[in-house]
Amino acid sequence: MRAVPTQSRNITLQRGQVAARDRAQLLSQRGAVIWLTGLSGSGKSTIGYALERRLNGARHLTYVLDGDNVRHGLCSDLAFSPQDRTENIRRIGEVAALFADAGLIIITSFISPYRSDRDLARQRVPAGKFIEVFLDVPVEVCERRDPKGLYKKARAGEITDFTGVSAPYERPGTPELGLDTERLSLDACVDTIVEYLEVHGFFDVADLVEDAEAGAAG
Repeated sequence: MRAVPTQSRNITLQRGQVAARDRAQLLSQRGAVIWLTGLSGSGKSTIGYALERRLNGARHLTYVLDGDNVRHGLCSDLAFSPQDRTENIRRIGEVAALFADAGLIIITSFISPYRSDRDLARQRVPAGKFIEVFLDVPVEVCERRDPKGLYKKARAGEITDFTGVSAPYERPGTPELGLDTERLSLDACVDTIVEYLEVHGFFDVADLVEDAEAGAAG
């Protein structure tokens, strides 16, 4: 995890006495950040909550950070200017990193339109624990869905700085996963993410237990 500059002085970063491997053994999972990104209407929240339900049913501790929900509290002071969008994602990246360090599997559902902001969020998490999932859906499809009526308002000029209409979205370069929610069912999208977690050992902590036992024996 890379340190970031701070304006505060006379502070010292404190290290705890409980390591990530200890939390992994306790929870029978490795902490991770699953970062769902894509246009409004691409399916981020729908997939995020379905994934949370699936993992919870398999007895894995998860939590969803959803764009609208966070703006009711942590980021209620922010609007949608480029600067505020960047600050919004910076805060979410920090919170997600803390949750992942605690051993949870964090699912974030944010448009997060700027590649540099997503890259910064990735840098706050140890290598291999940030899983960028790009919901690769054309704006025309998202606009046809328009579950919140936002595209209609944006086209009418009632909403400014709306991603995909009057503000840009920068596609990820090399996301860990890409999902076409126009063609894939909800279950198929969730299956793909769960399979990624399984293949990359987020649910397999046997090696951590063996390491701990070996250390104790030594």
